[in-house]
Amino acid sequence: MQDNAPTTTQKALAINLDPLKYGTIAEIGAGQEVARCFFQAGAAAGTIAKTMSAYDMNFSDEIYGMAPGGRYVSRPRLEAMLRQEFDLVLNRLENHRPEQSTFFAFANTVSTLGFEKRKECHGWLGIRLQHAPKSAPDEVILHVRLLDDSNIEQQEALGILGVNLIFGCYYYRDNPKKLLKSLMDNLRWGRAEIDLVELHGPTLGTVNNRQMAIELVNASLTRAIMFNPAGKIVMPADALYKKNVISIRCGSHRAQRDEINRVEDIKKSLKDSASDVTEILPVAEISISERDDKTSLNTDQILSDVSILCGKGFYVLISEFFRYFRIRQYLSRYTSGYVGIGTDTDEFEALFDEEIYRGLPGGLLEGIGQVFPDKTFAFVYPSKTKPRYEGPEDISVPRETSGLLQYLFDQGKVIPKFGRA
Repeated sequence: MQDNAPTTTQKALAINLDPLKYGTIAEIGAGQEVARCFFQAGAAAGTIAKTMSAYDMNFSDEIYGMAPGGRYVSRPRLEAMLRQEFDLVLNRLENHRPEQSTFFAFANTVSTLGFEKRKECHGWLGIRLQHAPKSAPDEVILHVRLLDDSNIEQQEALGILGVNLIFGCYYYRDNPKKLLKSLMDNLRWGRAEIDLVELHGPTLGTVNNRQMAIELVNASLTRAIMFNPAGKIVMPADALYKKNVISIRCGSHRAQRDEINRVEDIKKSLKDSASDVTEILPVAEISISERDDKTSLNTDQILSDVSILCGKGFYVLISEFFRYFRIRQYLSRYTSGYVGIGTDTDEFEALFDEEIYRGLPGGLLEGIGQVFPDKTFAFVYPSKTKPRYEGPEDISVPRETSGLLQYLFDQGKVIPKFGRA
């Protein structure tokens, strides 16, 4: 949230009082929360040409076409809504409004908490808008996870987020980073997470969407974003669903780590450890948490590392995770498959440092437990600083945690890759 940001009502009213901004708000799945904010602000007739919701699937399909794969909370459904509503507002109103008018269509399709509790509450929001009369439209699309514990709170957050998106696209279009950060205005941290944003068009299309994705992490709007091996930004929920994963931590500028070159060996070892493993996704994680000053984040260097890793066939996770168990928690959100952790003796020993679990109620025991849930294995190689590694006795941990280390070995959670670095 930006300091001294206008309130949601002030933002909505500013747009309502501008006679040259006019459009449609179409919402599916969580009520008409964005439209409600504009109506409550007053003077909404100056902004809103139409609001609508099509909750019945047959009505929705008649208006926007069949939802691909029957998925109504999806990007294709959002894009169909934006196309349909923007074309309608232009065709019906362009010749009936003042010549200097600019038009927009805002849409969302969202799954919130309801009578039947949902594990994942999320949605797609977008806007198609003109920044000059009769110009080709810009478009912004984003995906949000709603984290509040009640339906009412999630609906409220959605309304605020929608107003922020519309206001930001009009008033911060020349400052994309400010636009991005403004999306969380008037929302306390932890209510929502934005894990994808894309900007297109004659004004906003000059923005590098890959850099903006990294800025989502840098601005703490999300914990992580993902690139596929083609270098495209993808939804982790789609990429990781029911997949088996090899996870390798690469740090900020270490795209050439030894473990990267050992991925095929780790794949084979994971298959040997779990007989029902077939397809395995290699995931390389780059953390920006090591930086004390996030304002100096070198996105060009990170994208260079991403290109190297993608070229080696990796999915790449850019995260703000400092502690490794957070990565395992994140992967668990999206897959119930096996996870193999590729690491060296230095990083493996660091897992037993009690300081990194400060703040967890269960301390080191809780942290280790979250690193090694079911279906998790660590494949540990010799490190450059400790090239001799012939067994667990060569791993140095505090005396009081040596029993825990031995337990992990005895349970087959740690697969030693003996040899020399």
